[in-house]
Amino acid sequence: MTAHPELQGASDEDGAPFFSERRRRMQRVVVWVGIVVLVLPGVLVAAGVAQSTANRTCAAYVGYLKPDAAGYAAPFELFGAGGPGWQCYAVSSSGPHTFVGPLGLIPSAPRPHEGVAT
Repeated sequence: MTAHPELQGASDEDGAPFFSERRRRMQRVVVWVGIVVLVLPGVLVAAGVAQSTANRTCAAYVGYLKPDAAGYAAPFELFGAGGPGWQCYAVSSSGPHTFVGPLGLIPSAPRPHEGVAT
């Protein structure tokens, strides 16, 4: 006989799941929504900072390398001329874009070229 009579007949091995299928499905949905809510703002902020940095870096490079250009463009391209990442283009007043250079997947501030006194 057991020391706890209230547990007589209870079995942990009855084969039934602890929670119902509906409750487990809801828990999975809540966990996935929580993960998305935690990760998505960081991804959006990182993309915004990268876009802003790419635009400023491209503006500096175009101003230095193509001073006669009417503007610049810094799109993110998976299959661009410089490989995947941010690409820098000089825009002429007549409209065509001239490739200036790749800025990479994570753009950084412009660096002076070798031989340029800082």
